[in-house]
Amino acid sequence: MTKDMGVKATAAFGLDAKYVMQTYARKPILFVSGKGMRLFDDEGAEYLDFVSGIGAVNLGHSHPAVCEAIARQGKRLTHVSNLYYVEHRAELAEELSGLFDGGTRRVFFSNSGTEANEGAIKLARRFAQDRHPGAFKVVTAERSFHGRTLATLAATGQAAKQERFLPLPEGFSHVPLNDIDALDAALDETVAALLLEVVQGEGGVFPANAGYLSAAEQLCRERGILLMIDEVQTGFFRTGPAFAHQAFGLMPDVVTVAKAMANGLPVGAVIACEEVAEAFMPGDHGSTFGGGPLVCAAARATLRALSDEQCGRNALSAGAYLQARLGELMQGFPLISDVRGAGLMVGCSLTEPVAAEVVGMLLRRGLLVNNIGANIIRFLPPLLCKTAEVDTLCANLEEVLVEVCA
Repeated sequence: MTKDMGVKATAAFGLDAKYVMQTYARKPILFVSGKGMRLFDDEGAEYLDFVSGIGAVNLGHSHPAVCEAIARQGKRLTHVSNLYYVEHRAELAEELSGLFDGGTRRVFFSNSGTEANEGAIKLARRFAQDRHPGAFKVVTAERSFHGRTLATLAATGQAAKQERFLPLPEGFSHVPLNDIDALDAALDETVAALLLEVVQGEGGVFPANAGYLSAAEQLCRERGILLMIDEVQTGFFRTGPAFAHQAFGLMPDVVTVAKAMANGLPVGAVIACEEVAEAFMPGDHGSTFGGGPLVCAAARATLRALSDEQCGRNALSAGAYLQARLGELMQGFPLISDVRGAGLMVGCSLTEPVAAEVVGMLLRRGLLVNNIGANIIRFLPPLLCKTAEVDTLCANLEEVLVEVCA
């Protein structure tokens, strides 16, 4: 159970309100430590985490292998810039390439998923300049989320997130997810790339279906359009395979990743096939901090641990169990209208706009989940989640639903 805010939390809350831009409606909790699935606040209260840093802490909090890699590299070298070679960058690029089938991939390192998608958009336009003059547009799906810079916000298919920042850059259009006819009509000679999420995370955990993804790839191949997959939230075994698109046999030209790559440290990447990657020349793109030795050391330790601990296999089994348990609750509570997802990326829709209320009530019981809008609850636990934690979540959720429905 949560407690009233302690002295440290009260002070931090006041300082935040005074000095930090208020772009987040933060919960009044000060977390000071974590281990595995659990977080602890400044008063020692324990919380079971089904948010995992918005899908960034796939190995759970304070994983020993990652912590050791950070400490070891931090004592040696943290930053010198991309003007020079450093340890771990090239090795990490090789290891990321090894997660793909079908040839060598090349990597550009960024600091976040937004920057990775920004880089992918630039790469698509640069690639098209010499091969398809006049093609510059990027098509994405309605409800998609690709970032918060002006270009990635324009790529995002959510008008509510865009309206306060108009006018946005030109060259982006949006089509309904899983509508092949609409996609066919949109992919004309002015389009350089199609950018899709296999599961729309920030859009509400809506999966693309297999037929749509197959048709999308075929259309791109026929028309010389790049197929780009945003794996920022789905990547690194969250849905089972290393990347969500691999479950459908897709061979995208470009993949963007971030979030869980270094188990919570800020690093992202554009991963492209060789032909496309060669479109970038020195000076075309850059990043001061992207691919520094500290985050790359952490990312290499993260990839090893994700593989050694068979996190993808657990994501599939635990995710199936979570969906089954939520499905049982749906049978007893008409308030729940749908349960969907892939692996340990699960969402449920509510018939009434009470998602924030449910999230708040679970928080007071020591469980962290989050809501997307007023009607969707999202579950993104670390990939070490077990059936016992799922049972704890669902037992509390059932009690909360009884209270809300009453």
